[in-house]
Amino acid sequence: MTSTNAKAFALVGAAGYIAPRHMKAIKETGHNLVAAFDPNDSVGIIDSYFPNADFFTEFERFDRHLDKARRRGEGVDYVGICSPNYLHDAHIRHALRSQAHAICEKPLVLNPWNLEALKEIEREAGKRVYTILQLRLHPAIQALQQRVAAEPDKVHDVDLTYITSRGHWYHTSWKGEGAKSGGIATNIGVHFFDMLLLVFGAVKQSRLHLLRPDCAAGFLDLQRARVRWFLSINAEHLPEAQKARNQRTFRSITVDGHEVEFSEGFTDLHTESYRDILAGGGFGLDEAAPAVDAVYQIRNGDVSPLGDAHHPMAGVIS
Repeated sequence: MTSTNAKAFALVGAAGYIAPRHMKAIKETGHNLVAAFDPNDSVGIIDSYFPNADFFTEFERFDRHLDKARRRGEGVDYVGICSPNYLHDAHIRHALRSQAHAICEKPLVLNPWNLEALKEIEREAGKRVYTILQLRLHPAIQALQQRVAAEPDKVHDVDLTYITSRGHWYHTSWKGEGAKSGGIATNIGVHFFDMLLLVFGAVKQSRLHLLRPDCAAGFLDLQRARVRWFLSINAEHLPEAQKARNQRTFRSITVDGHEVEFSEGFTDLHTESYRDILAGGGFGLDEAAPAVDAVYQIRNGDVSPLGDAHHPMAGVIS
């Protein structure tokens, strides 16, 4: 039930995969979604959470609705942003101009210089820009961060593999267009890179071994870790055990040969992210910057020979 102190939310991008997690988070934190926008009208999921929310398929009408509400003293407090990656910057700007805080999905923006411009608009509006970096709130990752911090002089060996199978639709959608999504390393990898930089420190060197529409691989030399990473949306890259169980996703992080178990506990992390933001915490532009820069460098880097026969995916990426 929505409390009398409930905040008013709007949502940009209501028809996609991630939007229901934002709706659920708004509902579970006791607040109210009053307006939503998406050019696609397949948004019946709204009925499960906020059936009275106003809905628009034209951004201009959505903008007018929010502006009229603001002028009569009923403006929204927050705008959740689940639009395609290349539109995040514009939709964040719109939220701030609407005198609302922005809560934007990853990646916050595609280019590092966009963050500096947003800082200026943030100051002008007196509102905040937040991003969803849910792995930072995962108990297993927090425990790993504490363990690494306790050994500040140790350099760890880390292997990251993330395979999340996608069908042919992916390459036809905006996600398959590098200019719109940022490519594999940005679209499915940015929150993993954020986690690695948070735990193991800043990037000293980045090498790219492979960059294809369906997968990417490389090496990161961080302050406290040497990281070999592989990201894929190709089901053929799944380990045989996952294929046998008809599982479509495989996540693995090993640190010094030991698996970090974090496969569980993902479903509620958006709600935890909202709770953190509403309690005065949250992750903003400065927190987002290192990973935004890292994935920008990856997708604009030169591909070099693998040179590492011990890479966990050497057979795939050689």
